[in-house]
Amino acid sequence: MPRLAVAFFCSGFAALLCQIVWQRMLGIFAGSDTVSAALVVGAFLAGLGLGSILGAKIADRLTAAQALVGFALAEAGVGAFALVSKLFLYDFLATDLAGVVDAPAAIFALCFAGLVLPTTLMGASLPLLARAIATSLDTVAERVGTLYGLNTLGAGLGALLGGWLLVGNLGFVGALVLAAGLDAFAALLALTLLPALRRTEAAMPRAAATPKAVDTEPFGSLRLWCLLVFLSGYVIVALEIVWVRLMGQVGQYHAYLFPTVLGVFLLADGAGMAVAARMVRRMKDPRPAFFITQAGGFVLGAALILALYWALPHWPISSVVNADIQRLRGEGLATTMLLIVLVVGPPSFVIGMTFPFVQRAVQQDLASVGARVGWVQLANILGNAAGSIGTGIVTFHLLGTAGTLQLLAVLSLLLVLGWLWKAGWRRRPEVALAAACVLALLALPSNAALWSRLHAEQPGHRTAWAEDRSGVAFFRDDSADATQPHGPFFIQGFAQGRIPFLPIHQFLGAVGPLLHADPERILCIGIGSGGTPWAAGIAPETASIRAIELVGPVIAAHQELAERNPDGPIAEMFRNPRWTLEYGDGRRALSKGETQYDVIQADAILPEGSHSGLLYSREFLEQVRRRLAPGGIYVQWGPTRRAVETFAAVFPHTLLLMPGSVLIGSDSPIDYDAERLAARFADPRVAAHLAQGNRDFADYRSFFTRPPLRWEPGSPRAEASLTDVFPRDEFYLNNPVRMTVDLTRPSDLMVQAESR
Repeated sequence: MPRLAVAFFCSGFAALLCQIVWQRMLGIFAGSDTVSAALVVGAFLAGLGLGSILGAKIADRLTAAQALVGFALAEAGVGAFALVSKLFLYDFLATDLAGVVDAPAAIFALCFAGLVLPTTLMGASLPLLARAIATSLDTVAERVGTLYGLNTLGAGLGALLGGWLLVGNLGFVGALVLAAGLDAFAALLALTLLPALRRTEAAMPRAAATPKAVDTEPFGSLRLWCLLVFLSGYVIVALEIVWVRLMGQVGQYHAYLFPTVLGVFLLADGAGMAVAARMVRRMKDPRPAFFITQAGGFVLGAALILALYWALPHWPISSVVNADIQRLRGEGLATTMLLIVLVVGPPSFVIGMTFPFVQRAVQQDLASVGARVGWVQLANILGNAAGSIGTGIVTFHLLGTAGTLQLLAVLSLLLVLGWLWKAGWRRRPEVALAAACVLALLALPSNAALWSRLHAEQPGHRTAWAEDRSGVAFFRDDSADATQPHGPFFIQGFAQGRIPFLPIHQFLGAVGPLLHADPERILCIGIGSGGTPWAAGIAPETASIRAIELVGPVIAAHQELAERNPDGPIAEMFRNPRWTLEYGDGRRALSKGETQYDVIQADAILPEGSHSGLLYSREFLEQVRRRLAPGGIYVQWGPTRRAVETFAAVFPHTLLLMPGSVLIGSDSPIDYDAERLAARFADPRVAAHLAQGNRDFADYRSFFTRPPLRWEPGSPRAEASLTDVFPRDEFYLNNPVRMTVDLTRPSDLMVQAESR
């Protein structure tokens, strides 16, 4: 057991490293929107489910020694695939087929094809290992629970160390090499037990080790327990997704947030399994313990979410974790991580205890240990898949976050009521938990109240917000003037801009059309607060401005603002046929079709934001370059040294306007003259258009007062340091971000604007 425990721990660690990297690679192929992400998750879980079925079918036909060899081969197979996975998942799918395949069924099929081998081997490993250690009916539930708990602990540590240390320092490929080494170590460690296991089997024939049982299902049928495990798996994963959305708003979505939520969840879940595994041998009837921990875990989770909801506006949390404060470093980051531990850890620990209790209930015959482990694991995986896809795509979209929590309260209530109907209504702990589920259902806030509180809305503020499967957008109007909205526009927890529009956002939108000789077609990647696409329409010769936003509620919030302020620039963008505002993945849109654009521009995004590396990478910039018409230009904020180096490495003609840190790239020479550009910004028609977006700012020349930096085809330049498989700036704690401009100078208007 000790050596197998270490081997399965390493297996879990490696599996999470692989999952993090594979999902990121396939996200480039499938797209970063929620539906595409769900297809990738579904393909991953489908492979695990297939492995569970195969394990259930074959494990009990093997001797213990054969099952141990099977486990070692499975681990070795996963490791081998990890070493070569980049060739198929990234080089072929993400690079060669991105944009070629568009149908959801085809995307799912290709993701499944890319993951089916390693995930099937992962899914089969537990049934095989369970068969290898099944030597006594008295200890089998404890051993299976202990091993799975340690595997989950390894997965949790893999998520934490992978997200916080390994991926940021090694890159995606380096992390996969490390995972392959851990899988190989797990396989070799397991094989060291083979001689002793063969001697044990020779001394105790398998037939003699299987007692004749009078009743092999005293606590209910395997089918019933699979149904219960399915519902339990749905609740816990749905709760995890709710935690990710809530804590993402509290702590801002950055590269370290999701691994922290996932890591704390898995570590606490595994610890709960390990503790419960020591309890089951003395347990006569595991059913009460299962229902108490299942309902108790949800009630505790709801209570902690309510406590967080109450505490956020109050000191001391409000002084470091506030919608108007950046929480990417220092006390804000540390407080967010502590809140994740407090909110996610305790309920995950309690619900994690259910797995050993289920094993105690179903493991009543040594002849079918592997099959029962496999079928229960399959039910859990199916529940996890339903919870992940159902929550991420359906209930978030239809019910919102608060409505999803209320649905989970109803499911938890039905589970405990079903047990009370079977066991009797005099069971006080279960009755109390049923009442607590009802209380949670009534006490949970509405979606409007939840998001208003998380975005620091005060009495007298007006808001415009929306939520769906793709995220949350929230505008907080701090102005007393109902006709002139004024306040921050939040997207996924970040204040991504303001209304009136920030000057830097309008400059990013206007400078491309003003420099281009004939900017007929313009593509904006990102809408944000609306400043960049609005300013992109500054030239009368521009016939179309296509703006694509990854977070759908951004457009819904803008529609509400347009109805409230019909004379404003946002309403004009919805009314004027020159503008098209659409929901989608901008990077994926670039990979589809053949339309070429005279100007392409990206709305400013913080390099520390989650998945921001996909918009600063060399591969993305090469996509942009291919979609520029002859003489076309691309405009992007250049917030960091690496972003500038990568940009200059891709575009033969590159211009960096200072102090605004605005990059302009093209295949053709860029006709830039500072005085002529300043004159165009001073043109009354241009000034009037920009004044509609922000009437209090007119000095756009201040963004390019310093001499620009130029790169021409013969200029020396550094290599591209930001790539899809190593987005260094996104992992900013591992790769300190060096800003392009001097942050200490208050005269840098760009810095002032972005720090607000």
